[in-house]
Amino acid sequence: MRFERVVGLYVTDDDMYAKYREAMIPILKTFGGGFSYDFKIAEVLKSEVPEKINRVFVIYFKDEESMNQFFSNEKYLEVKQKYFIPSVSDATEIARYERQSLIE
Repeated sequence: MRFERVVGLYVTDDDMYAKYREAMIPILKTFGGGFSYDFKIAEVLKSEVPEKINRVFVIYFKDEESMNQFFSNEKYLEVKQKYFIPSVSDATEIARYERQSLIE
């Protein structure tokens, strides 16, 4: 089993967001995490929230505890503050769930 989150973002600065991804992925990997899907969205046809979305991805972890440890990690929070905050105006959690791992 693994724990996954589907997240929608509104990225306002693609270059800064790319730096965020580059800086956070090594930290993410230390918590057994990664990305299984990542999409740039041209048009949203239906949404349950007013926040804009132009990027959707699935981020996974070996379990929910690892996810919580990652998102509260001091190094990750520094990267988030430096790159994510200035490059993303909206973030929407679409779903979170446990599922059978496709990649062992």
